[in-house]
Amino acid sequence: MDILGILVQGAQLFIGLFETGAETFIGWMQTIVPVVLLLLIAMNSLIRLVGEDRINTFAGKAGGNPLMRYMVLPFVGSFLLANPMVHSLGRFLPERYKPSYFASAAFFAHTSNGVFPHINPGELFIWLGIAAGIQKLGLDAGPLAIRYLLVGLVLNFLSGWVTDLTTKIVSKQQGVTLSKVVRTQDPATVHG
Repeated sequence: MDILGILVQGAQLFIGLFETGAETFIGWMQTIVPVVLLLLIAMNSLIRLVGEDRINTFAGKAGGNPLMRYMVLPFVGSFLLANPMVHSLGRFLPERYKPSYFASAAFFAHTSNGVFPHINPGELFIWLGIAAGIQKLGLDAGPLAIRYLLVGLVLNFLSGWVTDLTTKIVSKQQGVTLSKVVRTQDPATVHG
C-alpha cells in the first residue's frame, strides 16, 4: 500500500472514532441524559422542600459516630447534593474527621452510579460501559447496580474508618493536634 493510501485509511479510522462517539452521545441524549437531568431537578426540589438548614442540622448530628459519619452521611449527602457538593457537608465535622469524611464521600460517588446516576454524572460513562457489557451477555444490569451500591456502602464505611486511623497516625507522627470540636463558622468572620 502506498503512503497516500495509508494516510487516507488513518484519516478514516480517526474520524470513525468521532462518529462512533457522536452516535453514543446521541443515544445518551435520548436515554440517560434526560433521566439524570430530571433526577437533579427532583433532588434540588427536595432540598428546597426539606430546607437546607434541616439538612445541615442532620449533617452536624450525623458526625457523632463513625457509622453515621462514613456510611449514612455520605449516602444522604450524595443522594441529595450529588458530587461534588456532598463534600460540603464535611464542614459540620470536627477537623479530625474531615479527611475521613472526604474519603468516604468520594468513594460513594463511584459506587452509587448504577442506581442513582444523578450522584456523579461526570463518571456515568464508566457505569454505562459496565452495564453495556452485562447487557451484551444477556443479563440485567439492575442486580449488579444494587450489589455495587451495597458493597459500596460497606467499603465506604471502611474507607472512612481506615482514613481515621491513618490520620491519627500521621497527626501523631507530625505532632499535629486536630480539633475534636465542630466549627461551622470561619474564625476570621466571627466578630465579637
